Amino acid sequence: MIRALTGFSTRNPWKVIAVWAVLGIALTIAGQALVFRATQSNTGEFLPPSYDSAAALKVAEERFGVKPDANTLTVLVARRDGGQLSEADERRIDEEAARLGTHRVAMPEPEEETPFAQDHSQTPKVAPAMTAPDRAFRLLSVELKGNPQDPGLQDTYRAFREQARAGFAEAGFRTGYTGGLASTVDDVEAQETRARVIAVAMLGVIVLLHVLVFRSVLAALLPLLVVSVIGGAATGTVVGAAMLTGVTLDPSTPQLINVVLVGIGIDYFLFLLFRFREQLRRRPEQPGHDAAEEVSRRVGTAVTSAALTIVAAFATLGVASFGQFRMLGPAIAVSVLVMLLGSLTFMPALLAVTGRRMFWPSRAHQREPHGGSAARLGTWVGERPRTAILASVALLGALAAGLAGMRMDYGSGGAGGERTAAAATAAEISRAMPAGVSDPISVYVTASDDAPLTTGRLDTLTGTLARLEGVGQIAPTVLSQDRLAARIDLFPHADPHGQAARDLASGAVRDAVSAHRPDGTEVHVGGTAAVFADVATAVEKDLRLVFPVAAALIALILFLLLRSLLAPLILMLAVGLGFTATLGAAALVFQHGLGRPGVAFTLPLVLFLFVVALGTDYNILVTDRIREEMERPGPARDAVTRAVRHTAPAVATAGLVLAASFGSLAVNPIEATQQIGFATALGILLSAFVLSVVLVPACAVLLGRSVWWPVRPRPAASRPSPGAEAPGRVLVP
Repeated sequence: MIRALTGFSTRNPWKVIAVWAVLGIALTIAGQALVFRATQSNTGEFLPPSYDSAAALKVAEERFGVKPDANTLTVLVARRDGGQLSEADERRIDEEAARLGTHRVAMPEPEEETPFAQDHSQTPKVAPAMTAPDRAFRLLSVELKGNPQDPGLQDTYRAFREQARAGFAEAGFRTGYTGGLASTVDDVEAQETRARVIAVAMLGVIVLLHVLVFRSVLAALLPLLVVSVIGGAATGTVVGAAMLTGVTLDPSTPQLINVVLVGIGIDYFLFLLFRFREQLRRRPEQPGHDAAEEVSRRVGTAVTSAALTIVAAFATLGVASFGQFRMLGPAIAVSVLVMLLGSLTFMPALLAVTGRRMFWPSRAHQREPHGGSAARLGTWVGERPRTAILASVALLGALAAGLAGMRMDYGSGGAGGERTAAAATAAEISRAMPAGVSDPISVYVTASDDAPLTTGRLDTLTGTLARLEGVGQIAPTVLSQDRLAARIDLFPHADPHGQAARDLASGAVRDAVSAHRPDGTEVHVGGTAAVFADVATAVEKDLRLVFPVAAALIALILFLLLRSLLAPLILMLAVGLGFTATLGAAALVFQHGLGRPGVAFTLPLVLFLFVVALGTDYNILVTDRIREEMERPGPARDAVTRAVRHTAPAVATAGLVLAASFGSLAVNPIEATQQIGFATALGILLSAFVLSVVLVPACAVLLGRSVWWPVRPRPAASRPSPGAEAPGRVLVP
């Protein structure tokens, strides 16, 4: 299959390029236009229905008309002169709120027509909530429907904000806005310029690395263009598949897909370019077209094995109970398969078309380099394998020490430390009222005996809840229209996104509900704090399941690929050390260094898959080259030295590119994404510069050819010299 794909692509390069150009552009446009229809940010929707907060969410939807795409924000209204609100002021505020609730908010006219554009114009639901005890302000509850990550809905919110601000200003009031959608828009506005700068800087770093390595314009720019086309096609494929199957994705999934594909796509192109340049040096008389076909066929097998390792690792997330994980795994697996298809078709076609012009104006492909840092590293590893192993393990062990006392942070992942208008409004509210007033813990009571509910029937429960330690205030009971359900909102003193609120919801509140539930009723506890308390439970279960399944699957692939029992064991131990060191470093930086509550709850699982799967890519390339070199005459030590010399430049360059790609996430306003970006970039660097070219080769030097037991490669005098190729073998960079 691999030989057929690469052969067809290099023999019909223009046809392949044309097909990819058309498909890539079409799927990119469709994916960008439809991505916000395929994603949703309600974490509770990702929980299995067996969890209490998921059952509460269902009651809210069925009995109280809460929509899954509803975004509730809080509007603070206060006098401009800072005085206390009078009864007349409250009436004017409520009148203006009623007017806003009947006025349709229209989206601003776009500068240009966009395919599949969605109209987010809507009439918001606006209702008075409460007045502060000191009468400093009055709060309004506002609901807008849509995906908060969608720029269209964000524009609609901005239009509403301006209308409300202007309307209340005429009456002599000032306004403030907080809540999920308001915070999201403020974060976007605060980070917009920085995000653009970071994106440009990342692309600049990638181009600069290629220029320094290849001294070529085409070799520097073409990989980015190719990966952009394939990545756009992959994202469009995932979004289209999600919409066709009715699956909803987390808003972070498309961004993670882009980062992963930029990294591994450029990595795979780099492996081709390094091997292509090596082939041109070795056989200067060979036409560039023929060299492209030969190299693509040989590198294609190693790239396929590496990509399938990533696919298998992420596919294991399909067994997770938490929907955010369960959707993320298959989505990335599908996108990597699309990138693999592009690596076996689009990239070889471009090599066939460009030939030696790929490296213009450099002439480095016309001569064999002498020595260099890679050769010195290979010599050092070959001569001092024990020192290399001890140094590597000491470094990884020091970083892994950060695991001591590590905690999981199940917060909402909002902007870390950003001082925005929404944050300032939330702080103003919390100075006069309980912190959870804009995001309460909601207790839902339903009548299982079909007898109508009354406030008197619920008095014992509401009284008990009001007296709980940590509950600052309790709202009047709200009955559904059919009086078969009731909602009791609790406003905790603690930040609703913090650990104290989660402990309150999952502990004292649920205990009180269980003990004082009225006869003939069912009671469920919901709200953000309850949702994340249940998410914590679901994630802990998933970690215990996915870790061993993913590790076993990766080990099986390595056994089949390397045809050895000992080599895969060494690789798994190496990547295991890399994972623990990376997670420990994240805890050292964020929890122990920056004083965060802990590491993001998604980090261990995502990091395990990224670092283990992507790091295994480099190990596969290096170990396969070690085996190839050991099939030639000479001591095993010399074979490892040659393998490191040939593979270290490709692995180091690929590692830097992939680390730069993930590192761009480290400046994201969402703290959980920051941690994923930092930790994954560090893990990739450790995999590339410590595990793949130092630790694993050093182990191979000590074990010699027995590392491939039970099928040891046997050197033959008839094989080519170390500088030549072995016909029929899969060669990697």
